[in-house]
Amino acid sequence: MKLLNLVLFLRLAALAQLGVVVLNLFLVRIMNWRRDLNAMPLLIREVFQIHVYFISITLAIFGVLTWRFAGEIATAAQPMCVWLAIGIGSFWAIRSLMQWTHYSAVHWRGDRGRALIHWTLFLGYGAFAAVYFTAALT
Repeated sequence: MKLLNLVLFLRLAALAQLGVVVLNLFLVRIMNWRRDLNAMPLLIREVFQIHVYFISITLAIFGVLTWRFAGEIATAAQPMCVWLAIGIGSFWAIRSLMQWTHYSAVHWRGDRGRALIHWTLFLGYGAFAAVYFTAALT
């Protein structure tokens, strides 16, 4: 992949991750989960909320670092850039695999809209991994 294209794809990945941050912060409202969360025991509800915040913080860090250092990551300017690309790529590769291994198929089978969302997430997370692994191997 040409350097300019890789920088562009890294910047797109950065923006998409920041978009996931925003989406993640409104997911309870979007998915209409308030009633379900209120029915959970307090500790489970609190752990869920903390995880939402910390996943969002993690993705914001990934997005900001990628945006700021896209050129350096794309050229493997420092060993740290390679390690960062491997780390973020691994995060997204595992998340992509978990889309199939963790969630029950009953959530999307027979529902075209949910199946489309499932496939979009699987392929999107896989694309993030591919971009970062490409940068690490360049």
